[in-house]
Amino acid sequence: MLLITEITAQDEPYNEQLILPFDRRQKSRLRVTLASGEEAGIFMARGTVLRGGDRLKAADGRVVLIVAADEPVMRVTADTPIQLMRAAYHLGNRHIPLEVGEGWLKLLQDHVLQEMLTGLGVAVVYQEASFEPEGGAYGGGHRHSGDDSPAEFIRLPLSLRKRRD
Repeated sequence: MLLITEITAQDEPYNEQLILPFDRRQKSRLRVTLASGEEAGIFMARGTVLRGGDRLKAADGRVVLIVAADEPVMRVTADTPIQLMRAAYHLGNRHIPLEVGEGWLKLLQDHVLQEMLTGLGVAVVYQEASFEPEGGAYGGGHRHSGDDSPAEFIRLPLSLRKRRD
């Protein structure tokens, strides 16, 4: 089995492809089957989230391109920016993974959320598309080569740190 343990430069030519939905791209330990049919094991740093377009380096030097699989999503649009902001607020309040674009939101299909959204007056269209939700306000995700700070260390503002009195 091919062993994959690191993210490499985004411009490096790739030899293999790996197509994964978002729920599998956010796991740091994963057994997968490459597009070629070869089995591989991914062992990334905890908290790593793979994105479509990422390139991973295997132990044998091969480079694997991550492809975000099409999956069942809802694309949300609105007649006004305030309606779209209101929809984003209510989804965020429920901690729903959300992809944000120019004039639209995208989330995984869920009939309960669809009812809430249409009740807010926004348009919801079901489709099959790749899903790349926001990484979060305080870090998360992964680093690419050349980043200056370690991913494990994120300094929070004093107002958000727990007091240890």
